[in-house]
Amino acid sequence: MSFSADWLALRERCDLLARNRTVLDAVVAACRRQSSIAVVDLACGTGATLRALRGHLPAQQRWRLVDNDLGLLAKAAALARPPELTVATTPVDLARDLELALDGPLDLVTASALLDLVSPEWLERLVVEAAARRLPVYAALTYDGRVVAEPGEPFDAEMVAGLNRHQLTDKGFGPALGPKAAASALECFARAGYQVVQGRSDWLLGGEDREIQETLFASWAELAPLTTRLSRREIALWLADRRRHLAQGRSTLRIGHI
Repeated sequence: MSFSADWLALRERCDLLARNRTVLDAVVAACRRQSSIAVVDLACGTGATLRALRGHLPAQQRWRLVDNDLGLLAKAAALARPPELTVATTPVDLARDLELALDGPLDLVTASALLDLVSPEWLERLVVEAAARRLPVYAALTYDGRVVAEPGEPFDAEMVAGLNRHQLTDKGFGPALGPKAAASALECFARAGYQVVQGRSDWLLGGEDREIQETLFASWAELAPLTTRLSRREIALWLADRRRHLAQGRSTLRIGHI
């Protein structure tokens, strides 16, 4: 699957604020003795991970941005960048050709908001291939199923349960890990001999995040007829209530990530 450039732009600020500092410090520590670094970013979108990490890594950086969406890769390739930063964009179907994405000299593998979309089998492939190459992996912003909307409404629990059921459907890699992805990744990497550093990276959305809250609530309402037992009237009432809280500046939303 792919995401629109508009959605990726909308979420980038939330992602940046949510990135866990302890985990980021571990990435920095893993690279601190290097004067230059080669990074591959899996499912790169428009390059948000590069923008988030660039200032934390050694000055001389070579990035390989990998995605199956040529439109997103074109936007990533058009980024303005300093001369010490080299960026190559590579179209790869990660479901089929993960090994190709990891070929060549590399120092770090990164991925953001990816692991909850992949299957257990694909995750195992990633761990095996990265471990065989002795590559550190920075996997950020994995959704873990926790959602708290305030003020609360009667159908919130059913809507979140429906969202989490949808997260388990096939996103192009086979039936997805969804909210189980973070725990599965921690187990897989530890079993492969990795030292694992983890931390919460929750989105904390408030009054200044009205547009992304509206987008999320509308998308959950669109899914709900397929993923919940709520009637269309109940779903419409829920969405109207959530929009009312947004309009009044009262809506807050915590979305759990690891």
